[in-house]
Amino acid sequence: MLYVSIVIYAAAMTVANLSIAAFGPWVSPINAFFLIGLDLTLRDWLHTKINQKQMFALILVSGGITYLANPSAQMIAIASAVAFTAAAVVDWAVFTKLAGDWLKRANVSNVAGAAVDSVIFPTIAFGTLMPHIVLMQFVAKVAGGAIWSWIIHHVSKAHLHQKPQTP
Repeated sequence: MLYVSIVIYAAAMTVANLSIAAFGPWVSPINAFFLIGLDLTLRDWLHTKINQKQMFALILVSGGITYLANPSAQMIAIASAVAFTAAAVVDWAVFTKLAGDWLKRANVSNVAGAAVDSVIFPTIAFGTLMPHIVLMQFVAKVAGGAIWSWIIHHVSKAHLHQKPQTP
């Protein structure tokens, strides 16, 4: 499950970038809800499974993949790599400092990561601050993150309680 989560984590950002490049800023809130909310929450789940150096390396590598995966839309790729990396570091810092259960820590840190990502990405990608896009992305990321955190929490709990099958 760990390796699948790492692949999904990196793939969510790549798919989000490719759709922005293809469809423009109007798809940002949709991506924010489904893909970035997933990414923020999955990052928090991974925090509990790998050490801090591995998490930081994954953040940097995923930021690099984001840039390399989308060379035809250079500003979108740059904006995504910068926003993705900055949001990941902020989310990581908040998550690691919070006390409490995983669900609480994931949702609070998602708010911080979503705020950073929502301002940086569209501003760099489209060359101007677009408050309506920032606000829509932020709300969508927080809502999507809350839903994804609930799903990941319950899937993870179910996975832990599965009994091994005997042949």
